[in-house]
Amino acid sequence: MGDMVLSAAQKALRVNLNADIYGSFAEIGAGQETVRQFFRSGGASGTIAKAMSAYDKDFSDAIYGIETDGRYVTESRLRKMLGHEYKLLVDRLSRDKHPTKCYFTFANTVATIDFAKTFKGHGWIGIRFQTAPGQEPNELIIHVRLHENDPKHQQETIGTLGVNLIYGVHFMHQDPKDLLLSLFDGIDPSAVEIDLINFSGPDFQQVDNRLMSLQLIKNGYTDAVIFGPEGKNILPAELLYKKNILAMRGSFRPVTKVNMDMIKKGYKKFIESKRVDEDKLVVLFEITLNNLLSDGDLDEQDFLDRAEILCSIGQTVLISNYQEYYKLVDYFSGFTKKRMGLIMGIPSLQEIFEEKYYRDLNGGILEAFGKIFSKDLVIYAYPFKKAGTTHVATTKDVEMHPRFRPVFDYLFYNRRMRDIEDFDSEILSIWSRQLLQKIRSGEEGWEEGLPTYVDTIIKEKGLFGYIKEAKDNPSL
Repeated sequence: MGDMVLSAAQKALRVNLNADIYGSFAEIGAGQETVRQFFRSGGASGTIAKAMSAYDKDFSDAIYGIETDGRYVTESRLRKMLGHEYKLLVDRLSRDKHPTKCYFTFANTVATIDFAKTFKGHGWIGIRFQTAPGQEPNELIIHVRLHENDPKHQQETIGTLGVNLIYGVHFMHQDPKDLLLSLFDGIDPSAVEIDLINFSGPDFQQVDNRLMSLQLIKNGYTDAVIFGPEGKNILPAELLYKKNILAMRGSFRPVTKVNMDMIKKGYKKFIESKRVDEDKLVVLFEITLNNLLSDGDLDEQDFLDRAEILCSIGQTVLISNYQEYYKLVDYFSGFTKKRMGLIMGIPSLQEIFEEKYYRDLNGGILEAFGKIFSKDLVIYAYPFKKAGTTHVATTKDVEMHPRFRPVFDYLFYNRRMRDIEDFDSEILSIWSRQLLQKIRSGEEGWEEGLPTYVDTIIKEKGLFGYIKEAKDNPSL
């Protein structure tokens, strides 16, 4: 888009001057900052059917129903608000009187920074809207984490974000990526973080929410996103809060028998611990953004191919911007104090002991290890066999500068680093890179390196450049 960025006031005015955009606003928790922009811009009566703010919990419950968990800043609350208010528009406005109007309901439920400034605040913001009169509505929902230290600034940010969202869905819905970029118009990127976005409805049928969450990281709107097996984005705080977390980092292009053995054996070891509650355990397959950047560009199809497989075998996927493990551990510990586990191969463990990764830390590698192991964390190391050799490398083979050896020994003897011993020795020579080459070049035999069912998905969906052979498809 070559045109200049419009201010929130200009966007609000443009919406107000469009006679066909008409709807209601329901805002709880940060004042009525979004609708205020529309009232101030002029021509508001052409846009606003109703504006309300049910701050009292009893009023809110009477209007939108009671939340079983007693919390009000939740996705469930936002959805109830959108559903209730949108139905009222349809019920109360006569189509005979408004034949050309596209209805919308904008809602938010926000908790701004608390008085002691210990809790920065967060919110759910969403809109249900039509792009043609009488059409089934679409929905766009986001979750934000607020980072400013002043409630007044936070309110203003929410107001601008709300206007950007309303403007974006009405004027840019054909291009979701541009719409996403426009959400930060007029907002300092350090003021707020968007860590979840979900598009749904007739106009967004072609939108893959996993790809949209990847855009959030690419645009610098957040450092980590999570999506579940059905491809829908999940709020990290909801999923990870007070949980035991077991994560495995990889490229998963494609996921191999080795990956599955790592997770299975690592999981088995992890749940042996008294400090792990199997019912409150989250398992994550993690891919870092730098792993997705081939030649500096983001290969979206390649990303979706990996996501497609991990989702179809029922896994939850974390995409993060944390190249260094200590940043990942730091991130997890923002949600839980319970025991965490990382499963990694010997080459990754080897990297942890290389000083070049810690040059940006004043305390170097010791500071990083302080960040990692001051938390309740155990590393499970999976053995490694170099191509063309018979030697199986374990933690004993990790090389490091002699001055780090005491740190390593301390961690090992305190069982903060453990070897996975019951590995499947038959599969150690499987390399995803080699399998990928075989899939792409049409060679045979790659199926043996993959877990059951994964080869079928690759063939059926033509993933990773797999081309259906004439023998698979007689019509060719």
